[in-house]
Amino acid sequence: QVQLVESGGGSVQVGGSLRLSCAASGRLFSRNTMGWFRQRPGKEREFVGARRWMGIIYYDDSVQGRFTITTDNTQDTAFLQMDSLKPEDTAVYFCAVKGTSYDRDTYNLAKDYDFWGQGVQVTVSS
Repeated sequence: QVQLVESGGGSVQVGGSLRLSCAASGRLFSRNTMGWFRQRPGKEREFVGARRWMGIIYYDDSVQGRFTITTDNTQDTAFLQMDSLKPEDTAVYFCAVKGTSYDRDTYNLAKDYDFWGQGVQVTVSS
């Protein structure tokens, strides 16, 4: 069973930065697509970005140029670096992994992800 453990949430002022971490095991991110999603109050869970197993990275337009997805050398931990934060970035952020290795299917739909982290709160205040 895949376990994802998130850390790094918190509160920051507008324009600030935070880095979220998503820890897995077994070099998971070298074989499986991982994604970052967020859920704002009263809203559906929405796509933030994703990293395919081969290293291709995608971002939603709302975070393009401000957020960066990376992984560590062991491919056991993924990071979401969030810069130039805005109040509308306030949400609970989740990392997720698709259950099928080496897949080439959609990457931006929450329903296609099989394993989820516990979520961390990010609050951006003006």
